[in-house]
Amino acid sequence: MVKKYLWRHPSGRIYFRKTGMKLIRIEADEGTEAFDRQYWEILTGKRFEAKTSWAALMDNYRTSDRWNSLKPRTRRDYDKVMDYLREKIGTRDVKALKRSDVISAQKANAHRTRFANYIPQMLIVLCEHAIDLGWIEHNPAKGVRALKTPTERKRVHVPWPDWAMEKFRAEANPLPLLIFEIGIGTIQRPGDWVDFNWNDYDPAGVGTLRLRQNKTDKPLLLPCTTHLKAALDRAKAELGVVPFGASPILRNRDGNRLSYGTMSDLMLKERKRLGLEAYDLHAMRYRGVMDLAWADCNDDQIMAYSGHASKKMVIKYAGEARQITQARQARGKRE
Repeated sequence: MVKKYLWRHPSGRIYFRKTGMKLIRIEADEGTEAFDRQYWEILTGKRFEAKTSWAALMDNYRTSDRWNSLKPRTRRDYDKVMDYLREKIGTRDVKALKRSDVISAQKANAHRTRFANYIPQMLIVLCEHAIDLGWIEHNPAKGVRALKTPTERKRVHVPWPDWAMEKFRAEANPLPLLIFEIGIGTIQRPGDWVDFNWNDYDPAGVGTLRLRQNKTDKPLLLPCTTHLKAALDRAKAELGVVPFGASPILRNRDGNRLSYGTMSDLMLKERKRLGLEAYDLHAMRYRGVMDLAWADCNDDQIMAYSGHASKKMVIKYAGEARQITQARQARGKRE
């Protein structure tokens, strides 16, 4: 059947052009099923959802071993990208995806570099799953280069100085203070803090906290600092007869687990109130590593505590503390 209202631009791009309507580009290649579908969607004004749509693929992917084997932190990151993709291309056919589409979606989110770079990563995973299902034969998302974060937008985590820690400990409200001590005391990523349960805490001796890191899946047993043990014992005593067991240490007023987003917002408000906005949650991990370096711990000892998978990040975090220590030693010799 002859298709009306089609106009080919000198560049070769094909548009739907009808009097009284704006030009609408047909993205799919001419002669393909996807091209026919887009044409009829524009002509009729009705949206057609292919059996091999992105929404159908994402639903199927969430039932797969690929999804079930992911760590909780990775699932949360993937969910954000899939929610975006569902909104933008959920009804479109997976078979119509082109490399240029992936790059366009990435560039459209360049103002948030980390999220922009997650888009091709997520599409690679989804396309691999589509290949397994027999929907497509090759992965058009592979090979798309990651965007670099502009220098002016790179976040610098400023380690908490002594005076800021003293001020927070003296003036913070109880829940933010408990979060602070867990952050400084365990030297873990903020995403791990909300996962601690009371049965992870053993108050015997100096006290220990047990966890399995979200990012690395590494199990750790962490001895508590004096401040952390005092904060945990105080919080436990305030709960009174409330059963502990697998109940969360960081909780809302209703007793439910504090989400990462809620914790982050709560701590930002508290830091603003105390004039400490410059020192963020990730910088607590930075400061904790520095404390270990000042205590003359070597890289392996620090990694045993922090759970870092490589020495590269330990050297980065501990380097400043060691430079300060060595400079002070040098000054003593100089004097």
